Amino acid sequence: MLPLLYLACAAAFIIGLKMLSSPRTARSGNILAGLGMLAAVVLTLWYSDIVNWTAIVAAAAAGAAVGVVWARMVAMTAMPQMVAALNGFGGAASALVAAAELTVRDPGLLRFDVQVTALLALVIGAATFSGSFVAFGKLQGLVSGRALVYRGQVVVSVVITLVAATAGLAALTTGRVLPYWVAAGVALVIGVLMVLPIGGADMPVVVSLLNSLSGLAAAGTGFAIQNSALIIGGALVGSAGFILTVQMCDAMNRSLLQVLFGAFTSPAAAVAADTGDRAVKSATREDVAIAVAYADRVLIVPGYGLAVAQAQHDVQKLARELEARGVDVAYAIHPVAGRMPGHMNVLLAEADVAYEKLLDLEEANQRATLTDVVLVLGANDVVNPSARDDPSSSIYGMPIIEVDRAKTVVVVKRSLAPGYAGIDNPLFYADGTMMFFGDAKEALQTITDSLSLV
Repeated sequence: MLPLLYLACAAAFIIGLKMLSSPRTARSGNILAGLGMLAAVVLTLWYSDIVNWTAIVAAAAAGAAVGVVWARMVAMTAMPQMVAALNGFGGAASALVAAAELTVRDPGLLRFDVQVTALLALVIGAATFSGSFVAFGKLQGLVSGRALVYRGQVVVSVVITLVAATAGLAALTTGRVLPYWVAAGVALVIGVLMVLPIGGADMPVVVSLLNSLSGLAAAGTGFAIQNSALIIGGALVGSAGFILTVQMCDAMNRSLLQVLFGAFTSPAAAVAADTGDRAVKSATREDVAIAVAYADRVLIVPGYGLAVAQAQHDVQKLARELEARGVDVAYAIHPVAGRMPGHMNVLLAEADVAYEKLLDLEEANQRATLTDVVLVLGANDVVNPSARDDPSSSIYGMPIIEVDRAKTVVVVKRSLAPGYAGIDNPLFYADGTMMFFGDAKEALQTITDSLSLV
């Protein structure tokens, strides 16, 4: 009976995951998958009779209360940090369950496959935990967002990996518990060293990869404690996260190895961020209002600057004003815009922007050549023409939104400072570009106010 019930829970996971692929069904899919997980947990506790129900209910209530309060308090700009932290908690939970299994039983008496999966869950979970909280620190600004590289980095990484492998081999061959703890401790160090050399531009990929690793740790724990629901759930998270990681690497025209070794924001790339003394064409709010008011088509490109300014409702208000004037408005979404997968989609959905108005990279580039005005809001690297035109650029080959194909480009930005890739953007100095310096929220409000004068 229990396997059939677990199968029903797994079906809820899969259907819920499928429903996440559309904004219209994503909320229902999230609820369905959550109910499936809740049912799996209750079934496991009921059939295994692990601890008394008083402790379970108290712990579940406390955890739910913390989760609800945290989720309601977190700002939309802090969602990437929250996702990174949740990945870390997932990894830690898997590692702790594996550790408990090794503690209550003599590892030497476990089957070999159980020893292997428990070791993998312990190591992957520990590395995911420490790596996720380094990512949290980078996204929160507690740790420098730039790639932190040092002399001898590769040698140190290889030595530490060999120590972890040796400890793991000792654990499997001796049956003693101490080598397991050594392997877990070294894995914590590996997680830190894995994320520190990765720059902010690659952080969405790292968050996705850590999500995948948390799923793999959960699946390993499922094998260790012989729980099929945990195996299925972990495998789904691991595979979905890895597929998303690969797709994001493709969108950046980079391999996963390049991302992990911090080549994207190397010191050399940062040095190249010399804006020189080239002139730009500054615009006033009236200039921008006239440009967008008399356009037939306007394409809006949101970036992290929009999220930081919390300007999603203001951009929606401007779009509605323009649409009331007969302007065709759409939004171009780059796959790696923001600091986590889908960051811009979440922000715009919060402001009730219709999903049909969101264009993916290919659709946006097709529309760009037919657009009168492109409004770039806090985006930088994803619209940098160097990725297309300059073979010497560190981002050469990365697919971009080709906003420079439009008749006029308005860039709303605080300064000419480079983005997370650490390189200058020739778009700012192009003949068809106007720079409107300032905070995205204030800029959008002043542009909208100025429309009444046009």
